[in-house]
Amino acid sequence: MARRRTRTIPGLLIALSLAATGLGIGGVAMTTGSASASPAHDAAAPHAAKAGYSMPGMPGMAMSNQASGDDADGDGYIMANPPVTGVTPSTYDPPHAYFHEFQAQCAPTKTAPDDPIVYPGQPGASHDHTFMGNTGTNANSTTASLESGNTACLAVGDKSAYWMPSLFKGTQKILPIGTQTIYYKSAINDYTSVRPFPKGLRFVVGSPMQTQDEFQHLKGTVEGWECGTSYHNWNFPATCPNTPDTQLNIRLQSPSCWDGIHLDTPDHKSHMAYTVASGNNQNVCPADHPVALPMIEFKMAWPVNGDMSQIHLSSGAGYSFHYDFFNAWDARTLAAMVTHCVNGGLQCDSRGYDQSQPGKGAVLNQNYQLP
Repeated sequence: MARRRTRTIPGLLIALSLAATGLGIGGVAMTTGSASASPAHDAAAPHAAKAGYSMPGMPGMAMSNQASGDDADGDGYIMANPPVTGVTPSTYDPPHAYFHEFQAQCAPTKTAPDDPIVYPGQPGASHDHTFMGNTGTNANSTTASLESGNTACLAVGDKSAYWMPSLFKGTQKILPIGTQTIYYKSAINDYTSVRPFPKGLRFVVGSPMQTQDEFQHLKGTVEGWECGTSYHNWNFPATCPNTPDTQLNIRLQSPSCWDGIHLDTPDHKSHMAYTVASGNNQNVCPADHPVALPMIEFKMAWPVNGDMSQIHLSSGAGYSFHYDFFNAWDARTLAAMVTHCVNGGLQCDSRGYDQSQPGKGAVLNQNYQLP
C-alpha cells in the first residue's frame, strides 16, 4: 500500500514568485574570480512580498507547485523511502569532545538563474545563483542526475549541490576564489547519535524574503557579515579594510533535526528544525523532528574590500543571504565521514583526518576516495 503523504501545511499552497531575477551568465570561467553581468533586480523587491507559509525563526519561502523528476505530482512533498520512524530525540550526555566535525571543500562551478529546489524544471525562473559542488546542477537536477554527475569538491564521493545568491559589485559579478569551506558538524549535545543525510534530502536555509531583523535572529546566523575586525553586520558594512588579504565573509548554519518522513516539503523548510534547549541548556532535537543529522555551516568568502556601497546580492540586500543544499553524497563515503569525525568527536579536514589526533587515521586516501 502506498504511504499516505503527510500534510504539515494546511490550506491553499500559494506559489510565490521571487521578485529578483538575476541575468547571470552560466559557466563563468573560474580563473578570474569574477564576470560581468547586468543583474535585473530591485534590491528592495524580495522583501515586499511577505505572504506564504513560515515557521518561527524561518521566514517564508516560495511554495513548490511544479512537477519534477523527484516530485511527479508537483505537490512539493518528496517522501523518504524508507522513512525513519520510532526515533526518540537523544538526551544522552557523551564524553566531552570540543569538536565533532569534518569539512567539505567545494569550488564554484557556474552561475545561473536556476533553483532545482524552489523552481524545479523552470530554468531562468530564479534570481541568479552561484553553484558549488556538483558540476551539472541545473533547474532540472534530480537525485539521480546528481549521482551520475561530477563534482568540484575535493571528496570524490561528494556530488551534492550547494548554491547561494550571487554577489555583485555594481554590475560586476564576484565569485569566491577556490574551494569554499562547508562544515558538517553536530548541533546536538549527543554527537554520537548524528546520522548521515538520507539520499535526496534537500532544504533551504534562510530566505531571500527575510527582513534584517529576521536574518539577525535566525538561529543559524553566526555573527553576520564579517571583514577584517568588523563583525555582527546584519547588512553589508559600508567599508572593509582595503588590504590584499581582506575578504568579505559570512557563516550561516542549517537546521539539523529531520522529521524522518520527507526529503522535501512545499516550503523547503518544515521537514527540518533547529535544536532546542533541554536541561542544563543542552541542545537536543525536538520531538516532531527527532532524527539528528549533520548541521551544515556555510563559510563563504568573496574577494571584495574597501568601499562596499555597491555590493549587493542577486536576491537583494545583505540580509537576504540564504543557501540551498541537495544531498547527493555517495552513501558509504558520507557514512564513513560522519561515523569517524562527527560520532568520533574529531576535527577533521576534507579527508576525514584530524591533525591533532593523527593516530585516529583518515577516512579517505590521498585521492580523496574511500580506500
